[in-house]
Amino acid sequence: MKVSGRALRLSIFVCEGDTWRHKPLHAEIVHRAHRAGLAGATVVRGIEGYGSTSAIHTAHLLPIGDRLPLLIVIVDAEQRIRDFLPQLDELDISGLVTLDEVDVVRYVPGETAHSRHRDRRSG
Repeated sequence: MKVSGRALRLSIFVCEGDTWRHKPLHAEIVHRAHRAGLAGATVVRGIEGYGSTSAIHTAHLLPIGDRLPLLIVIVDAEQRIRDFLPQLDELDISGLVTLDEVDVVRYVPGETAHSRHRDRRSG
């Protein structure tokens, strides 16, 4: 079954080595999003990038440092995302945070045109 509608995408750009209370910052954000009941969160590790310092950080065969870019993406209803934003304020993030309205198409388990067609043939 396909469900669609409008939502808000929260994108948080941080560095791999950023920490909060001796834990990886990205993990803290994901755990807070989970506790807040948000629909889901994904962390994507970049292979190259730069930010406000203008220093380019690149992935090499041998890990060198912990400054590769990370992108944390969370999509949910606008009010749920906006209610979550104060939690980011507590984390003293040194990075960019963006909000974008998005059209969401979500595929959920259930009846599909294919399964209806298959059921008619077997019955």
